[in-house]
Amino acid sequence: MTIDDSTGARTALNYPAEDLRRRTPSTSPPASSIPEAEVTQRAKTSAKLYGVVTPEPSAVKAALSPNIHPYLTQPDLLVLDNLFHDVHTNIRGNTNEKAEKPAPETIEALANDTDIDHDHDATSIARLKALNDPNHADFQPTVFVTWDAKDIPAPINEYIIKPYARVAMRIVRHPTDVVFLTHILLYSTINLGSAMFLMFYHFSYLHGIAHAVYTLWCAGSFTLLMHNHIHNNGVLAKDWRWLDMTFPYVLEPLMGHTWDSYYYHHVKHHHVEGNGPNDLSTTIRYQRDDLFHFLHYVGRFLLFIWAELPLYFYRKGKPNLAIRSLVSEVASYAFMYGMTRINPRAATFVFLIPFVQLRLGLMIGNWGQHALVDELEPDSDFRSSITLVDVPSNRFCFNDGYHTAHHLNPLRHWREQPVHFLQSKEAYRDGRALVFHNIDYLMLTVTLLRKNYLHLADCLVPMGEQIGMSRVELAEMLRTKTRQFSEEEIRAKFGK
Repeated sequence: MTIDDSTGARTALNYPAEDLRRRTPSTSPPASSIPEAEVTQRAKTSAKLYGVVTPEPSAVKAALSPNIHPYLTQPDLLVLDNLFHDVHTNIRGNTNEKAEKPAPETIEALANDTDIDHDHDATSIARLKALNDPNHADFQPTVFVTWDAKDIPAPINEYIIKPYARVAMRIVRHPTDVVFLTHILLYSTINLGSAMFLMFYHFSYLHGIAHAVYTLWCAGSFTLLMHNHIHNNGVLAKDWRWLDMTFPYVLEPLMGHTWDSYYYHHVKHHHVEGNGPNDLSTTIRYQRDDLFHFLHYVGRFLLFIWAELPLYFYRKGKPNLAIRSLVSEVASYAFMYGMTRINPRAATFVFLIPFVQLRLGLMIGNWGQHALVDELEPDSDFRSSITLVDVPSNRFCFNDGYHTAHHLNPLRHWREQPVHFLQSKEAYRDGRALVFHNIDYLMLTVTLLRKNYLHLADCLVPMGEQIGMSRVELAEMLRTKTRQFSEEEIRAKFGK
């Protein structure tokens, strides 16, 4: 069925996924249907938005065709198409600045009950909900991160993947989450099997290097699998709780994690403090485009977090958490030391290198997630974190790019993040949130450290008052979000 919007053109939701990947906002409505005067005006607007230097109509297609990565997930394609529709139709949201206007957090909390003002929003949200609804004909469980159902040959999909998915949906907690079982099986066979072979049968440097590289490749997906696990007390169904509670203790050391420390640091500490002054991984005391500040940030975490986290819990009057976090960390170090005594060469590649790789990755990622902090309201979730619509964060790491949404509600299911985002667009606009595409946390950190704000401006998806700002204006706006806060400012902004 085709749904018509107010222009009479087909919306993005009615195109097959293959067409949507090739589609850009310039095709809604078709350029041939736009009056010449409007084409010229849109070209001028695009010149301001995207740095096109000529307002000639021939520049419209290039100007209105941002580089949308073809490997995005279908929800990300829908979200980006929706946002670019807003940009090119100049939808900036509610601009009324009334005294009684609710705070962005209030708007977000009421998002499910908020009337949708635009047809393209309603159809985008309906499509996203259908993908997540097991009772809907368009429901699609996530089975793999690398491939979507359309990428798998039909006979294999019909006779192997679908039967597996039907069985797996009875094992995982949510029908969408077949991918979690897929990854548990993957790590429990390939990663564990390779580690056992290296440690106890035969070691070679070629195998050791390959093992460390493959572990690095898996680290993001495993970490975000554990991210879902620690926030929701497991990912498998009740009947499989024995597996749900044991597999982390087998796999965490192999993937660079220390036992339970991710839970203590992330859930019991980071989400409590929210990048505020008491957060041990806060970025606000650093100049966030300065390499030496970044190196200090990473070095402090690598060398001292084992002691700082227990001391944090002790200062907060939580001696039980202090003891448990210290014991889990020390026990993990003792285990790695024991494995090194058994087979030092193999343990280096199986345990030590993944440990260092992961901790570096965690801090580079956290820097990117919280490097852009609003100078006026640094305590707002909308203004102290960002949203990425990209490939690595969302395809391979279970929508980790929707970081603002996660801070607003850490218990929200990962497949619901794009739905929430579109339902809460008014809150994101009002909160002056930052949304980027075609850049992940790693490259965002690298780009900041290179002070390449023009590139960040190119990756920004304008929302609300950001629509209409020039490339240079966007770059300068982003630059203000990396300034180091003084202790006086921290006390004034956070009341601490």
